[in-house]
Amino acid sequence: MTWRRVTQADVPLVEAFLKRHIETSVFLVTNLRRYGPDGGPEAYAMTYWMTGDPVSGVIAQSTTGTVMAQWPDAGDWAKAAAVLPAPVTGVIADGDQMQAFLAATGLTTAPTMLDADETLYALDLADLNAQPGPAQLRALTDADRGILVPWRTDYAVHTLGEPENTAPARAEAEITHFIAARSHRLLVDGEVALSMTGFNAVVDDLVQVGGVYTPPAERGRGLARRAVALHLEEARASGGTRAILFANDPSAMAAYKAVGFHSIGRFRLVTFTNPQVLA
Repeated sequence: MTWRRVTQADVPLVEAFLKRHIETSVFLVTNLRRYGPDGGPEAYAMTYWMTGDPVSGVIAQSTTGTVMAQWPDAGDWAKAAAVLPAPVTGVIADGDQMQAFLAATGLTTAPTMLDADETLYALDLADLNAQPGPAQLRALTDADRGILVPWRTDYAVHTLGEPENTAPARAEAEITHFIAARSHRLLVDGEVALSMTGFNAVVDDLVQVGGVYTPPAERGRGLARRAVALHLEEARASGGTRAILFANDPSAMAAYKAVGFHSIGRFRLVTFTNPQVLA
């Protein structure tokens, strides 16, 4: 099985293939649409390779070294990894596929800052369970930074495995992006901020929920599930029909199930302590 670079002419076929596996290809499709197949200076720009005729597998690497892939009927992952030009800083993809990739490349025991084997959930928005409560949802604003940056810093450290010394800068950049993209929402009761939710990606009628955070003092009150449900109601009103997310925290999983999500598979997120040079 040979691999070759994806060209602009290949993009429609590659996207059609990825959309047949959209639940574990959202980031691949989003980045392909935003930046094209040839990489670039942006952190999330990716260089794409494909195999098969018709397309049966795709592997990609971001500017920062993160690897994503979709290869349901995989052959030799070592051959797929051989096309990657840069050290691997992390992997994000279907759980079973990424386990095979890590084993084939000898990265299973490499030191990590984050190694999350998450449950993948899906929801038909027609089956969304409303979550009652007095608080309301609104867009993030620059005036919220004093609250949101510490929240996101805590999330980066404890959920994403970001080192404490670099987490504030990462949080600041991500909040700036969320505000500009209008991708996230703040649950408020009057002037009091209670919880944050967002969409990490949107592909046609599908949204991927992410970045859900409730500060410790407010947890246990059902605020996250209300925030998520209200945001999904927005998506449904705008034509959305499906939602996905991944989680491994028991309280978060209970909240998502209450909203109506059900398990459909596994998703793997790994961030290595140091970039890994493949043999």
